[in-house]
Amino acid sequence: MGVGKTTVGGLIADRLGLARRDTDADIVAAQARSIADIFAAEGEARFRDLERAAVRAALAEHRGVLALGGGAVLDARTRGLLAGGPVAFLDMEWHDAAQRVGADSVRPLLAVDAEAAWRRTRQVRRPLYLEVARVVVDTGGRTPRDVAVAVLEALALAPAPGR
Repeated sequence: MGVGKTTVGGLIADRLGLARRDTDADIVAAQARSIADIFAAEGEARFRDLERAAVRAALAEHRGVLALGGGAVLDARTRGLLAGGPVAFLDMEWHDAAQRVGADSVRPLLAVDAEAAWRRTRQVRRPLYLEVARVVVDTGGRTPRDVAVAVLEALALAPAPGR
């Protein structure tokens, strides 16, 4: 959360001359309401169902840069779809996240005790990201442009699966 997936994905897409897409934005557009509203009205389980469908559709339809919602990797089927692809995991520590999302974030999963919630979420998700990522890029202390360049360089150097 707050690592810059959407911003960095957009910069990478621009640099490569590709289309960009964000699965959180897809969900918001399809549901005509915010993610926070979906969580409040229908709960996290319903949101994860929507997220799973959005990621599956985006991977099937989109040929550019795709920014996934932070929880997309929670689903084993989604991880299966991502495995072997040019996936970059943008990583950061809490002190950087706090500056980006704030300790009083309106993000549903950070509504109460943002730091503790962020750390619990990271503890669960990080191993799953590492399972599917070809490269890991630390975003701490970097501008979005610097992160985008680091992702492109890392992916260019990372061997494709099977090599």
